[in-house]
Amino acid sequence: MTGSKQVLQLSISPGGIPKRAVAEAKVTSSGILGDSWANPDIHGGPNQALLLITSEGIDELVAQGFALFYGALGENLTTSGIDRREMRVGQRYRAGEVFLELTKLRVPCSTLNVYPGIQAAIYDPQVKAGDPSSPRWGLSGFYARVLKGGAIRQHDIIALVDQVV
Repeated sequence: MTGSKQVLQLSISPGGIPKRAVAEAKVTSSGILGDSWANPDIHGGPNQALLLITSEGIDELVAQGFALFYGALGENLTTSGIDRREMRVGQRYRAGEVFLELTKLRVPCSTLNVYPGIQAAIYDPQVKAGDPSSPRWGLSGFYARVLKGGAIRQHDIIALVDQVV
């Protein structure tokens, strides 16, 4: 599947980070069954049901010296083949049976402080202002709402199907 856009890893946890890999999952409007958040008053909810981060972005951070792995930043879907610099709120994707819509850029929280310096590496004033020209754009990931739930498996194709403006 070289060059294809795919879900490289699905990850869940009972709360907090890191999340562990699972081969397949059932996704509902609340997120992946079996996944939870350490602070549900801040995380989760219908507009933050899933967190997507690109494997390429994680690989960039590893190259900068961060001891990361897929799932380490709390993402549910680690994607491959999607350019994080092209990701935008309002984009709709299909992954397996699931249809999802990117709802907002993730603002890093103190949970990520287990990786000293990571917040400055993945988020800056340009990103905060919504400027995709920032070199850090998309490194923190994107939250998504689930438009249609269903099954999703590791290595399922993920495809952009629509852009809401």
